This record gives sequence, structure tokens and C-alpha cells, in this order.
Amino acid sequence: MTSEGGARLGRQAAYRLAQLDCCVIEAGLTEAEFARIEHEYGFEFADDHRAFLAVGLRVHEPREEEPGASYAWEGPWPDWRNGDPDQLRQQLNWPVDCLLEDVQGGHWHPAGDERPGSIEAAVDLARTQLARVPKMIPVYAHRFLPAGHGTFGHPVLSMWGCDIIQYGTDLLDYPGPSVAKAGHPESPSCSGATTFEHPPQTTLE
Repeated sequence: MTSEGGARLGRQAAYRLAQLDCCVIEAGLTEAEFARIEHEYGFEFADDHRAFLAVGLRVHEPREEEPGASYAWEGPWPDWRNGDPDQLRQQLNWPVDCLLEDVQGGHWHPAGDERPGSIEAAVDLARTQLARVPKMIPVYAHRFLPAGHGTFGHPVLSMWGCDIIQYGTDLLDYPGPSVAKAGHPESPSCSGATTFEHPPQTTLE
């Protein structure tokens, strides 16, 4: 059962986004659809995220490409109803895959334990530590909320490898799907994240 506070926050966020008239909104996900999605992909939506999607399912609307602009994600809204399962899994795996690629490239958070001597050992340790934290679920492109039934009110995080920043104090505060045009490649690739300018919320211990 979804908590009332989480349900209220998710509904308010959905109504706020609808007022922006920025995307196509289909009928919200049903209980049967939530059960299928969570079983198939192995996670549970946080209460506010679940309520957000129950009000309406945002889907990608074809956009007019702007000359010289590069887009972070070709289809930023995860289509939990009709989306390609491989693409959804790629988006679900994005935070861990990108961070591990950065670790392989030499990055290591200074708050963690001493980095192992070999690249393989460093990646293995990072993977072990990341397996202990909540799975991150895409809201839009590389903006994520933690999974977890019975939880709500988490910050919305932009996650690109080691470059992790807060995009909103919670789902209601999230400013909407402003398309990233900061030079990230149009097709998803983790190679754009190269700094620790914004430390991750979860450190490698």
C-alpha cells in the first residue's frame, strides 16, 4: 500500500508537470502493470514515483531538432508500458554502468577506502559496494529517483558517471524535463562523465 504522503507528493508532481504541456501523457499505469514492471525488472517504485506514474504515463514526443544541439537521450521518458525491454534495462543500468566506466578510467571518490592497485580490483570493489545501495529508477533521461516501496521524498538526481548533481529536492521540486544540451552525446554513452565536480551521494567505502 502506498503511503498517503508519498501518494500526495507524486500526484502533485504529476499535475504540475501536466501544466507545463511539454510531453504527451497517456493513461496512468494500472496496478497490474506496476506488478508486471516490478517483477520483470526486479525493483519496487518509491511511493511518490509510483503515484506520479499512476496519474499519467509520460511518453516521448517527437521534437524538432535544433541545429547544433546535442541531446542526452533519444527517448528520455521511460515507456514502462510499451518500451523496448532492452532499452529500459539500459536506462535502469545507466547509473552503475557509467560509474564503473569512470572507475575503470581511474576515478575514485576520496571519501572511500584506498583504491585497489589494479583496475579490475577497483571495478570489482565498486560493483560490490554499489550492489548494496538502492537501485536508481529513471524519471527522465539520466534523472533518477531511488527505488523502494514505503519511501518517498528523495532528491531527483542527474547521474552521469561520477558527475552527480541534485535536480530537485524531491519529485515535486524537480523543474521538469529541460533537455540537456551540455555537449553530451545524443545516443547514450557513459564516456561523457569525467570529473568529481559534484560528489556522488553514495560513496565507495
